[in-house]
Amino acid sequence: MAFAQLDSGQSGSQDGADKSSSSDKKDKNDTPKTRLKIEITDPNDKPVGNASVYIRFNQPGGVFHKDKLAELNLKTNEDGSAKVPGVPQGKILIQVIAKGWRTYGKWYDINKDEDTIEIKLENPPHWY
Repeated sequence: MAFAQLDSGQSGSQDGADKSSSSDKKDKNDTPKTRLKIEITDPNDKPVGNASVYIRFNQPGGVFHKDKLAELNLKTNEDGSAKVPGVPQGKILIQVIAKGWRTYGKWYDINKDEDTIEIKLENPPHWY
């Protein structure tokens, strides 16, 4: 039984080495990255803090060379902003959920190294 554990450990380290070297190659040939700053305000231009921001984008290098969908989950600061680490340039989906405001969602086409996206939330619909 100890031999089986040693054997699986060795194969795991070899696989890990292969994966790290292949991921290094993918990073070098990967699509350009963009750093985003998302600013969330209400209709009166006041910042909305503690809002949940979900970012979805296609991450290249999935199975059979198909893109796989990746997601980032962030919260806004008291000043209503959230800084997004590098995401691949191209189409991304930004969704915002904040208590007391209408849920927001929109696809953006990002093609700059750095960009600021300003989102103005709307009042929630009336329920009778």
